[in-house]
Amino acid sequence: MAVYTDVSDAELSAFVARYDIGALLSAKGIAEGVENSNFLLQTDRGFYILTLYEKRVNEADLPFFIGLMDHLAERGIICPRPVRDREGRALQRLAGRPAAMVTFLSGMSVNRPEVVHCGELGRALAQLHGAGADFGIRRANALSLAGWRPLYEQARRQADAVSPGLAQRIGDDLAALEDAWPQGLPEGVIHADLFPNNVFFLGERLSGLIDFYFACNDAFAYDLAICLNAWCFEPDGAFNITKGQAMIRAYEEVRPLTPAEVEALPVLARGAGLRFLLTRLVDWLNVPPGALVKPLDPLEYDRKLGFHRFAASAADYGLVR
Repeated sequence: MAVYTDVSDAELSAFVARYDIGALLSAKGIAEGVENSNFLLQTDRGFYILTLYEKRVNEADLPFFIGLMDHLAERGIICPRPVRDREGRALQRLAGRPAAMVTFLSGMSVNRPEVVHCGELGRALAQLHGAGADFGIRRANALSLAGWRPLYEQARRQADAVSPGLAQRIGDDLAALEDAWPQGLPEGVIHADLFPNNVFFLGERLSGLIDFYFACNDAFAYDLAICLNAWCFEPDGAFNITKGQAMIRAYEEVRPLTPAEVEALPVLARGAGLRFLLTRLVDWLNVPPGALVKPLDPLEYDRKLGFHRFAASAADYGLVR
């Protein structure tokens, strides 16, 4: 399970007692997610999610993440809302880790998104971009273009052990993207990790967005490109243009793409694919002994990059003009 830090019963009971949320009835580790330790808490007043922040999360960034969830919730985005203790604090420490508790959202993630889910996601993504426009804190995207070459250098010598020729393919992609990466696109707060496991549905209706711990300021169209990668490929590696069309159309019903964003979409999609290939590859090559969490397959994104390298325009992703 994705629980890296053990919490004793006594520690957990004392932690919950700081809040006005009732008596703790049960606590269960949550298997989903690979970045933090997450627990589902049940009290006699309801359910809550407790997160202990691990790995890539910088403690200095936590006020951004906590403030953003509050800001988005106030503007109608269905997302977890931080719970404050009796002294008004949302950020805490537990078992030697930064920690926070948030409200529980109803719904389930979908393992195999259908066209309708892609449309719901596209609309919600555009709404998120609009709702974050007046958020007052900025956070740079540490996993955008400038962060990719250092990740490549970490993994380059071992990459071919994962797949023959992988180091060369990554190096070629990286060089091409460094030459072509677009500048000056419309930007603001993006989620940056809106994979299907971070989106809840009740039936076919989207019921919530979660896991804002990669959120940052970057190009809106890059966020859309991340979602095209995460939602619109089939298990055999083929891009489903019908899903892409549904996602882009629904996004544009809320926020139309500018001509510059349309032109840049293939480069952004290739960059998004490389970002997740690199972070997955570094994780794959650095699994700590005895780890209970299996890292995600980096070669999934190697296969997706095979499509992106030959995409000529946004029409290849489903844009209809």
